Amino acid sequence: MMFSGKGRDRGPVRAARLAVLTGVAGAAVALPLVTAPGAQAASVGTWEKVAECESSGDWQADTGNGYYGGLQFSESSWKAAGGTKYAPRADQASKEQQIATAEKLLDQQGPGAWACAGEGGLTSGGAPADVDPGGGSGTDSGGSQQSEPAHEPQGGEGDYTVKPGDTLASIATAHDVGLKQLYEDNKSVVGGDEDLILPGQELRVG
Repeated sequence: MMFSGKGRDRGPVRAARLAVLTGVAGAAVALPLVTAPGAQAASVGTWEKVAECESSGDWQADTGNGYYGGLQFSESSWKAAGGTKYAPRADQASKEQQIATAEKLLDQQGPGAWACAGEGGLTSGGAPADVDPGGGSGTDSGGSQQSEPAHEPQGGEGDYTVKPGDTLASIATAHDVGLKQLYEDNKSVVGGDEDLILPGQELRVG
């Protein structure tokens, strides 16, 4: 289950996380760096448990609450931990990329950056996650890998590599092609949502 049987709702969870990430609880942010020197990390299994609590394990979560992805990054925390090198927001990055970014945020702020740290068993002394953020694939709502990695071209070689911040509309405009045609030509790569493309995907343009 996502929550214990104590009637806790998401309101206090988000409020606690917001306080840590925005620096309201500045001492709480600084404390792990003082009391637990050295790199901090957690296993993939631990991050999956945290994600199950934070987002029901939906690594592409975007519910309009200001937090994104399986581990519910705010846009500011995603940027601070270097996640924008993978995608503009966490929900647009792969599970592996989100975990790699979470490792950095954990090292910067400690487990207190996640209100679900306790339920997920997240501590400051775990073994590092063994993930490949460069070659990670997208995930479905259950957190499992898609059968076809989203960043690999399907149905022929692509001639344009999606970059962070790209949209199908911006690519269509830049290459003077129709948006509908661009989507149809790359539907096997993009999937069912033309508004969601991921950095690293190879698209056929023109």
